[in-house]
Parts: sequence; C-alpha cells; structure tokens
Amino acid sequence: MENKKGKLIVFSAPSGSGKTTIVHHLLEVKKEVLDFSVSATSRERRGTEIDGKDYHFLSPEEFKKHIEADDFVEWEEVYKDNFYGTLKSEVERIWSEGKHAIFDIDVIGGLKIKEKFPEKTLAVFVKAPSLEIMEKRLRGRDTESEEKIQVRLAKAERELSFAGKFDYILVNDNLSKAQKEAEDVIDQFIS
Repeated sequence: MENKKGKLIVFSAPSGSGKTTIVHHLLEVKKEVLDFSVSATSRERRGTEIDGKDYHFLSPEEFKKHIEADDFVEWEEVYKDNFYGTLKSEVERIWSEGKHAIFDIDVIGGLKIKEKFPEKTLAVFVKAPSLEIMEKRLRGRDTESEEKIQVRLAKAERELSFAGKFDYILVNDNLSKAQKEAEDVIDQFIS
C-alpha cells in the first residue's frame, strides 16, 4: 500500500460536532484532489443506504476473513460481531485515481490510521464550541431517543480527551468559517 503522492486526511469528532457536514463540503469544493474512503461494516443496512457508497456491507464472517487476510488499514469491533473498518483496497482505489483519501471516521479509527501512516496522514479533530452546543445539535436532529442522546454525550466526553493526539483541532463555532479553515489546512498539507 505505497504511493508516493497519495495522502490520508482524517476527520474525527464526537457526534454533533459538524464533522460530516465539513467533509461533504470538502468533497464538493476539492473533488479534483479528494475522494471519500468508504468504510466497511458488518452491521445491517439502514433505510436507503447503498452498498459501496455509504458503506461496504459485509457479514460478520466476511469481515473476520478480511481481518485474517490483513485486508484492513484499521478495524474495530464496536459491539459483538458489529465491526467497522477501512479496507486497504479502498485507499488503493483512491490513490490509483491520483487523489488523496478523506475519512469521516470515529476517533479511535482516526488515531489508528495516524499511527500506521504518521507521515502521510493529517488527522483533524472537529470540536463543537461546547458540550451544551453539541447536545443542542444532537437534539435538533430529532432522530434519536433520549437514551441514545445520553449515550452519545457520554461517548463525546471520552472522545474529547483524545483531541490533543490529533494534528489539528478545528473548533466548529461558525460553519462557513470552519469549512474555510478545513480547506486551508488541507491545502497546506497536500501542497
């Protein structure tokens, strides 16, 4: 998995930080140099999710075979038989197109990529201005139960403790400002 030019740009954050919105913006304004790394998962498809676009959907058995074959850049078993990971083939596909891979990935997965490819990776931690604002954003989505929101907030507090291990902390207190800052940080890294 070596490419002299291809780089890895990781965006990680607790839920409600605006990470996915920022990554979608970057893919739109930098589509000539960036492509999205589609994660693999063994969880069931939800709603209108498309295999190969939203995730590479694998059975737990298929996922385990890929682990044994060392096919992942990083992987994690989030719950029993509920795996998430980045296939090496996905990164190789992007690099073969002459682009840099951008990830919208959880904090632990992001740090694993940074650890494995320290010189080729820019790891950006997106942070809401406060836990209160993050909670307000989660509630504003109106997609989750109170119990689920509390679980996400507790997880967010743990994830915030890893922010200092990232190359760059992007505080998303104003979306258009955060998007521009993300563009500038990437431009500096890939130039």
